[in-house]
Amino acid sequence: MEDQKIRVLVAKAGLDGHDRGAKVIAAALRDAGMEVIYTGLRQTPETIVEAALQEDVDVIGISILSGAHLTILPKILNLMKEKGLDDVLLTGGGIIPEEDIIKLKKMGVGELFTPGARTTQIAEYIKTWRKENPRK
Repeated sequence: MEDQKIRVLVAKAGLDGHDRGAKVIAAALRDAGMEVIYTGLRQTPETIVEAALQEDVDVIGISILSGAHLTILPKILNLMKEKGLDDVLLTGGGIIPEEDIIKLKKMGVGELFTPGARTTQIAEYIKTWRKENPRK
């Protein structure tokens, strides 16, 4: 199980049409040895969670720049719980104020990365999380 690749779903939620950052993160995670599924633009919370379920991922990474993070991320979290994805990490990044990051983390969202975060930092966070939370 140790040498099994970490599977990460990278998604752009909502109407935000800027995906360069998500593509950079997807490539960096692949370079770090992870399997990455990129769902593309304008995904709904429902399509994201369904894709995560079908792809049997370890991590869902959401890129969100639209300001809808307090709506979209809790919705994804609730759908994950409904579908039994309790052992999947929900993480992400984008333009998210610090006070909103605190609220989201209290709800159960993992680390949220803002502009300027290093891709190596994101990959290391995911690898560390997986070591501390082995698959059931």
